[in-house]
Amino acid sequence: MHIAIAGNIGSGKTTLTTLLSKHFKWKAQYEDVENNPYLNDFYKDMQRWSFNLQVYFLNSRFRQIVDIKESGDNYIQDRTIYEDAYIFAPNLHSMGLMSSRDFENYKEIFNIMDSFIKGPDLLIYLRASVPKLVEQIQKRGRDYENSIRLDYLTRLNERYEAWIDEYDKGELLIIEVDNIDFSENKNELEDIINKLENRLKKLS
Repeated sequence: MHIAIAGNIGSGKTTLTTLLSKHFKWKAQYEDVENNPYLNDFYKDMQRWSFNLQVYFLNSRFRQIVDIKESGDNYIQDRTIYEDAYIFAPNLHSMGLMSSRDFENYKEIFNIMDSFIKGPDLLIYLRASVPKLVEQIQKRGRDYENSIRLDYLTRLNERYEAWIDEYDKGELLIIEVDNIDFSENKNELEDIINKLENRLKKLS
């Protein structure tokens, strides 16, 4: 079983991945943030490092999917390869932060990878407003995220909604996170677990 959690920066993906992994005894695959050699530079100069960063994430996510498939174990994954390809890279291109030449090259790489993989059995989408994202980004206090622009988060949110509206890779569960705090409130986490269990029954 391959479960994945999607959502904008600060929506709570990593926290929920950890909590669900612990509850269901699933193995977890996390986004490679701490060891990413481009992330710091990217937030300082997006135009210079956008292509490098996106190719790094694409490669990392593809390797994760291959590992999940080969293992035969139950996995929960923090962010999907589709978010890189349909949200982050196109957004950088449309904002003039990735050249058309680099973007076309990126799409070719993704299309080749996409032909070898399939979507997760179930995708959990964490829907959050920009104020909620900002609140949670500030709360976790990563230095390199201090310079994230509001218009950048807003554009990402718009692309997430458009992508989710047409998502057809597998089962989809949408969690509205604006008015909940599943990291602190056990009842709210339990509610998410119950919703997830109901969806998993359909897949078994």
